[in-house]
Amino acid sequence: MPLRPARCYTHFSGPPYTRKEYIHGVPQPKITKFEMGNREMMEKAEVKGELIAVEAGQIRHNALEAARIAVNKYLSSTAGDANFYFRIRVYPHHVLRENKMMAFAGADRLQDGMRQAFGKPVGTAARVYPGHIILEVWGLKRHIENIKEALRRGGDKMPIPTRIVIRELQ
Repeated sequence: MPLRPARCYTHFSGPPYTRKEYIHGVPQPKITKFEMGNREMMEKAEVKGELIAVEAGQIRHNALEAARIAVNKYLSSTAGDANFYFRIRVYPHHVLRENKMMAFAGADRLQDGMRQAFGKPVGTAARVYPGHIILEVWGLKRHIENIKEALRRGGDKMPIPTRIVIRELQ
């Protein structure tokens, strides 16, 4: 089985860790913009493309940012900024923790291993379940192949399997 990126944080068990008022030192998510393109395309659009999660998992904030850049760059260069509207539907609320271990000679005398291993915040992730829409793109019928390719490129950045659905709008 090929290794997937961020495999330590992809699958989850237990409740989400989201109460930031009690958590100190949570890094800001790398993703800053959740909407790109021409917002007026939501009314004029003929098709809507969706990237949908197939499995339950966590998507780290840097994977969402990488997908945003890939989709936006491809659609801007092929369809043009005025001919699409792109939105990220998930937000990285869940705080990821890591129990950092020392990795040098003599480190075994300095650390306690798994004793009281709560961990420090290292990043954030969005939790998705099967059927959740991760990314969506509105556009015209003549750009349908560009929308599919852009969503495929965005799906390549995700740590979980995804599928692309194209819906025709009235």
